[in-house]
Amino acid sequence: MTARRWMTTLALAAMTAGCASSAGTGPASQAAAKPPLKEIIPGYLAGYLPAGTAPNSLNLLPPPPAAGSAAQARDDEAAKAAVALNGTPRWTLATHDAELKFPKAAETFACAMDVKISEADTPALYVLLRRTLADNGLSTYPTKNKYKRARPFTVNGAPICTPNEEQVLRNDGSYPSGHSAIGWGWALVLTEVAPDRANEILARGRAFTNSRVVCNVHWMSDTEEGRTMASAVVAKLQSNPDFQADVEAAKAEVAAARAKGLKPAGDCAAEAVVVAAG
Repeated sequence: MTARRWMTTLALAAMTAGCASSAGTGPASQAAAKPPLKEIIPGYLAGYLPAGTAPNSLNLLPPPPAAGSAAQARDDEAAKAAVALNGTPRWTLATHDAELKFPKAAETFACAMDVKISEADTPALYVLLRRTLADNGLSTYPTKNKYKRARPFTVNGAPICTPNEEQVLRNDGSYPSGHSAIGWGWALVLTEVAPDRANEILARGRAFTNSRVVCNVHWMSDTEEGRTMASAVVAKLQSNPDFQADVEAAKAEVAAARAKGLKPAGDCAAEAVVVAAG
C-alpha cells in the first residue's frame, strides 16, 4: 500500500472507528503492564486525540486560492521553480520525505536531533512519532474532502517524486497538505523532546513541508496551511496526559541514547547542506 493510499484509508477508517487509543505508552519499562495500542488499520497506530476532539480544519482554514488570484499566481511561480529541481540532491531529499511508513520514516529527523531513532533504541519516541502522524495527518481531511483541489502535476504535467502514487494522488485533495501537517507536527513535538536541537529540528521540518512542493504534488499554499493544522493539533496535544507521558519518556530515551553515543546512520553533513537551501 502506498503512503498516500494508506493515508486515505486511514482517514476513512478513523471516521468510522474513531482515533482514540485505549491506553498511553509511558516509559518503555512500563510497556508490558499496559494494553496494546489501538490500530486504525493494520500497522498504523491511532493518534492521541479522541475522535471529534481534534481541531477542525474547516473552521480554521480559508478556501484554497481561487483561479486567477494573486495567491494562485504565487503558487504557480513556486511550482515552476520546484520543477527545475528534478534530479538534484533536493529532489532526492524530497523523495525520501515522501515516505511516511515506518521504520523508514523514523529516520527523517535523526540528523536534526543528532541521535539514532529506532523502535529498538528509542521505543517511546518511535511510538510518539507514529501516533502523532495520525493526529496531524487526519486533521487535514475535512478540508481536503470539501475542496478536492487539483494537484500541481495535474496542471503542469511535470514528473513527481513518487510516480507509483500518481493515480491515488489525482483522486486525493491537494489542500491542505497532509504530509506537511505530519512533518511540521513532528518538528514541533521533537522540539519538546530535544529543545537543545530546536533550530535544527524546525529547519528540517520546514524542509520536509517544502519537499511536497519540490515533488510537484502540492502547491505552496497547501504546505503552509498544513503547517497551520499541525500547529493547532500540537497545541491541542499539550493537554493530553498520554502525549505528555510519552514526551517525557522520549526525553529520557534520547538522553540515554546520546550517553551511549548512538548516532544517525545517514550522511548528516550532506543533509544539512540540502536542508539549508530550503
